[in-house]
Amino acid sequence: MRTAAYVYTGWHAIAERDEAFHPGFTEWELVRNCQPRFEGHAQPKVPLLGEYDDRDPIEFGKRITLAHEHGVDAFVFGVFWCRGKRVFEVGLDQGFLGSAYSERLPFACMWANRMPRRVLPVRRTDAPVIDPSRAVPSDQDDFVQFVAMLANNYFHRQNYVTVEGRSYLSIYDSTFFVQELGIAGARAAISAARRWLRDHGHRDLHLAAIEPNQDVLPLVRDIGFDSVTHYVLLPDWKGPFEQDYRHYAELRAGEWQSFADTSGLPYMPAIAPGWDASPRGADFGNKRPDKYPWSPVITGEHPELFAAAVHRARAFRSPTAVDDPLVLIASLNEWSEGHYLEPDERFGTAWLEALR
Repeated sequence: MRTAAYVYTGWHAIAERDEAFHPGFTEWELVRNCQPRFEGHAQPKVPLLGEYDDRDPIEFGKRITLAHEHGVDAFVFGVFWCRGKRVFEVGLDQGFLGSAYSERLPFACMWANRMPRRVLPVRRTDAPVIDPSRAVPSDQDDFVQFVAMLANNYFHRQNYVTVEGRSYLSIYDSTFFVQELGIAGARAAISAARRWLRDHGHRDLHLAAIEPNQDVLPLVRDIGFDSVTHYVLLPDWKGPFEQDYRHYAELRAGEWQSFADTSGLPYMPAIAPGWDASPRGADFGNKRPDKYPWSPVITGEHPELFAAAVHRARAFRSPTAVDDPLVLIASLNEWSEGHYLEPDERFGTAWLEALR
């Protein structure tokens, strides 16, 4: 069983955010400026090794290597793609693959089928959680082109992650993908992508469905997915504002088997060291909206409790299994949502020590 951490490559400026915010904007600005919003609120989150530009192979490489030395076996990079348009790709292509470690550290890709927000911190309480401008339309031809891009750039590399000999790819979110293409369309798109890979001499896919909802979960096997997992499976999104880490981490672990049973597919357990998206939302005090990014907040998180979560995940055996499963951790570095393994000023390197 291998442990893989998701990687967010949003830690460098891009033209879209320069235009929407100001030149040079990154989410470090949000992380740095977030202040406590209730008694005991652990904000701001301060990186012990400092803020960094993930296009820099030396600085990014230091953090990747440190994580690998502490037990992260592989890194799953979010890939933003919308009909050929990519953003944040330089963090992967230059920051990671340009580093001295790029040929020996295993990595894989996750399709982050949402475009980045154009308003941060979010200030409108009446705005939808997922603004239509962030939607990523797709169809069969687009999905084949996306998989072909991944194959030509990444799948062929010797250190690309495989599951049972097939290139690992996950889709976030799989519910939107199925709703966008329809059941028959999603099935046809996945089949066409597999056919393209075969015809062009590439390995087949191991395609993981991330966070299929209760309607899509029973369908994913028939559509063509090979496993189910999550990104952040920790808070109760409709629950109270403050949620205790120990309680919710144990509660979520108790649901893993049901995801496998309902889908008929292997479930790859998903864990996180925390959750707090406060930096991405403006401070409304007690009048805060009851939706992302304001609610909920996980409290009481601690490296010892995270270590217990790692033990549960590594002990889990899906009733439908694969020979070489993954444990997915959200995440290496999504500081603006409060889940990261990188060292911080509060706990030092204890998150990584807990994993090791």
